[in-house]
Amino acid sequence: MPSRNDQRTGLALGLAAYTMWGLLPLYWHLLDAAAPSEILAHRMVWSLPVAIVLLAVLRRWAWIPALLRQPKRLGLILVCTLVISANWFLYIWSVNDGHVLEASLGYFINPLVSIAFGVLVLRERLRPLQWAAVAIGALAVVVMTLAYGRMPWIALGLAFSFATYGLAKKGIKLDGIEGFSAETALQLLPALGFLLYLGARGESAFVTGGPGEALLLAGCGIATAVPLICFGASAMRLPLVTIGMMQYLAPTFQFLLGLTVFHERMPPERWTGFALVWLALCLLTWDALRTARRARIALAAAGARAGEAAARGADTPCVTQ
Repeated sequence: MPSRNDQRTGLALGLAAYTMWGLLPLYWHLLDAAAPSEILAHRMVWSLPVAIVLLAVLRRWAWIPALLRQPKRLGLILVCTLVISANWFLYIWSVNDGHVLEASLGYFINPLVSIAFGVLVLRERLRPLQWAAVAIGALAVVVMTLAYGRMPWIALGLAFSFATYGLAKKGIKLDGIEGFSAETALQLLPALGFLLYLGARGESAFVTGGPGEALLLAGCGIATAVPLICFGASAMRLPLVTIGMMQYLAPTFQFLLGLTVFHERMPPERWTGFALVWLALCLLTWDALRTARRARIALAAAGARAGEAAARGADTPCVTQ
């Protein structure tokens, strides 16, 4: 088990990661002079140098030759790259087009979609409270469809793309920095080609927007990598239950920004939809905490029984023949 100091460090790093993810709409909003497609391309291009620096500092290159000899894993990395690219683009577009609240809804319902994927794809069995949470989440989507007068496709797109990303990541078995490096390596050439195309047409905000805009666009790589590094370091130090509860911080910050900074409308029927999602997440959290507590009690009881058995064995005379 990690030490108490390690757990405190992990908690601080986890809070930092989810806070930065939650405040990213402020950063993307500073770049609203650039098209979402250009912001996405810069995020891809500038992420790779950050990843290379991290690999060089940590001296973690040994995984690359092994990965290149495994076409199946490379295929899964390509799937991850395509899905996370779509997720990033939709998120950046939704923020800069005034849909921060709906984007936050997507990340609130993401755990429910992940659970549904677990049942449909991985044939996992759900506990009763998990079934209840999924049912309430489905009801929330119906309510939000009526509230928006359309299917909340931004929220569903973000939730399903990120859940698909998580599902594909299960088959790759690379840690955060290595997976991030592999994905950004695949993103580099298409993104760089697109930026060169924009520059040739005189439509690049990096060129025409002045030094401040150029620095902000170049900073997309750091804005992408730093919270990911903090999250990876936190995940190594904290139980999954704690990580699972902290994941709601990012959409909470996004939700608050949508209300207080971007002043998006929130009529009563949308509050009802969000309330249903929050109820579903409360059920999931309660179920996760209860399951973790029962597992700890069972583990402690098993350890006690093993100790008693060892003690009885030590008291038993040794018989030789």
